[in-house]
Amino acid sequence: MFKNAREAANTLGVQFQLIEVNATDPDFESAFRTLAKERIGGLVTEGSTVINLHRAKILEYAQTNRIPAIHSDQEYAEAGGLMSYGANRVDLYRRAAVYVDKILKGAKPGDLPMEQPTKFELVVNLKAAKQIELTIPQRVLLKADRVIK
Repeated sequence: MFKNAREAANTLGVQFQLIEVNATDPDFESAFRTLAKERIGGLVTEGSTVINLHRAKILEYAQTNRIPAIHSDQEYAEAGGLMSYGANRVDLYRRAAVYVDKILKGAKPGDLPMEQPTKFELVVNLKAAKQIELTIPQRVLLKADRVIK
């Protein structure tokens, strides 16, 4: 993911900076200080367990400091984050159920093909945008699968 993010940033002419948080002893306060010191203009989170466990803290920081942030899980946008773009979890669960059915009918898990997500969703939270005084361009709203008002 980070390699692709760096490449996309280079293409867009923006700087990419990775700020890692230790999974065994996450120090978000230090990460937030780095964000402030470096005057980071936007935040992208990926959906690891550690990040998800600290969702409220991350959302509060982004809102308090008026940092536009996009997250890989739609639950962030639903919980007050600005936006999310990622695999549709309902679709993933539905597809997983097909695999469970096949296994229960005797298929060997190792014989089933690996699948990648096929349905992705962009969710935009206009209430969050208003809180950080950010106007979402109409073209982005038109591409959104869901807009939270």
